[in-house]
Amino acid sequence: MTNLTQLSPDHITTNNQQLQARYDAFKARGLKLDLTRGKPSAAQLDLSSALLSLPGERDYLAEDTTDCRNYGGLQGLLEVRRLFSGMMGAVPEQVVASNNSSLALMHDTIVYALLKGTCDSATPWSAQGEIAFLCPVPGYDRHFKICQDYGIRMIPVALREDGPDMDEVERLAAQDASIKGMWCVPKYSNPTGTVYDDATVERLAAMKTAAPDFRLFWDNAYAVHHLTDDAIEIANILDLCARYGNPNRAFVFASSSKITLPGAGLALFAASKDNVKWLLARLIPRTIGPDKINHLRHVRFLKSPAAIPLLMNKHKALIAPKFEKVLATFDQQLANVPGVSWTRPRGGYFISLEVPHGCAARVVALAKEAGVVLTPAGATHPYGKDPNDSTIRIAPTFPELAEVAQAAEGVALCVLLAAAEKATGGKAGA
Repeated sequence: MTNLTQLSPDHITTNNQQLQARYDAFKARGLKLDLTRGKPSAAQLDLSSALLSLPGERDYLAEDTTDCRNYGGLQGLLEVRRLFSGMMGAVPEQVVASNNSSLALMHDTIVYALLKGTCDSATPWSAQGEIAFLCPVPGYDRHFKICQDYGIRMIPVALREDGPDMDEVERLAAQDASIKGMWCVPKYSNPTGTVYDDATVERLAAMKTAAPDFRLFWDNAYAVHHLTDDAIEIANILDLCARYGNPNRAFVFASSSKITLPGAGLALFAASKDNVKWLLARLIPRTIGPDKINHLRHVRFLKSPAAIPLLMNKHKALIAPKFEKVLATFDQQLANVPGVSWTRPRGGYFISLEVPHGCAARVVALAKEAGVVLTPAGATHPYGKDPNDSTIRIAPTFPELAEVAQAAEGVALCVLLAAAEKATGGKAGA
């Protein structure tokens, strides 16, 4: 983008008119492209289509002869917990395998803590007055929605390249007993792709908290979702919490939803023995057991933990080119545009695009008008309010590669147009 401050008024007008003409031509294509959610594409779902015929009409017994067609097995099949225990960083006895949504497990653990308290709570959270959660930003809108729905005050903390601003996290957690929890997406964070470094994980495990029942809601949704050949590993939060005398601090969540089939995946919870006992006690009045047939079909399909990285390499082959296309387009169209930057994730499902302050909502609106639907501006912040109106989440996985290329082109054009409008104080083509 030309630096408008260095142009004469006539050249500014010409530049803006050219941008408006390009935008109008793009809009005239009549595209309908959706970059709103981080969903696997149909080609990714096809990788696990064999699940649909498993376990088979006569294959319904677990390894301990449990009849998976019947009730029971609250913690989930041992063999499925064993299958994913490495990914969860816990022994199978400290893993709970549930149904397809890890978000449901996060929601339910918060509700249980509100109504019953945790295993370290003297009283239910809801009986302790207003409670709060620390929320690294940019972050995941569904986490924030849970808090907002249940009246949990959200305290934003900055997310940096190595994790949340730990000086601020430690200061707040140590001084305020109303802070009961913290959302963490420690690996390939949504939406920035941030990976918490070992020092950050250790500080989270060791830090002093005013609330004795403080919990880390450790959403390791992208534990095996690499975009490069560098399969990044992070420190084990459960081991570190135990080492520093806070064994119950972490609730670890993950799922197979972006490994196999999101509509028929497995949600997983890992924690200390006391936390697992607490959760299973809370589940007794809620369910008589998870979908053990689905557990069994995953065991039959994957067979061993070694199959997971092999399957994820196939996912990577499908989605990495989409990320590369978005990044290449941004490099070509937006390099050196003042106030514009974007992340280069090494895994996960998102790219975080930063635009000039005050422009994100305008970019989203322009893109929608041109046929490219983006996640609403502000979704990456608590209460849907980005104080700088600058962060946009890009989700490249679902569309076909050709559609991703068109969408990236459209987004870049909308950023240029919104930036020109902001620089000149009006509509670019006027």
